[in-house]
Amino acid sequence: MAKNQIGVTYLGLLFTVALGSIALAGTGTLWQMESRRDKEKELLFIGEEYRRAIASYYDNSPGDPQYPARLADLAHDPRFPMPVRHLRRLYSDPMSADGQWHLISRQGRIVGVASRSLQAPIKIGDFPAEQSDFEGACRYADWQFVHKGGASRRRITVDEDEP
Repeated sequence: MAKNQIGVTYLGLLFTVALGSIALAGTGTLWQMESRRDKEKELLFIGEEYRRAIASYYDNSPGDPQYPARLADLAHDPRFPMPVRHLRRLYSDPMSADGQWHLISRQGRIVGVASRSLQAPIKIGDFPAEQSDFEGACRYADWQFVHKGGASRRRITVDEDEP
């Protein structure tokens, strides 16, 4: 009878270890998903910071408005004698392994940034108005944080008549 009890105890121990392994695997999956959600929120925040910094650089241009030639110009604008910071510091892309951004440029100037990640986003809807074009995006690289104000801004010169 003692041998029988040892076999039952062993089976009970194996069953307990199997249940514990399944629980740990589920916890790991949930933790990974939560970590990805946090990185996604960080991407949305940092992307908007870059969009605002690019808009500030453009709007505060001495003379004709222009976009930055490189991201470092947002942290220290070389066009002014005193330091002007449109962005407190340069941020890395939280979704890509190397932290590098895909730069969106127009005529050799940076108008926006996007992640290089090809992963499918968790959040696919319920974006604020300035991010409404992110709705239904298939990958994080489709979330483009672009300053769109430059194309519509028009300066009136002395020779033009006001309508």
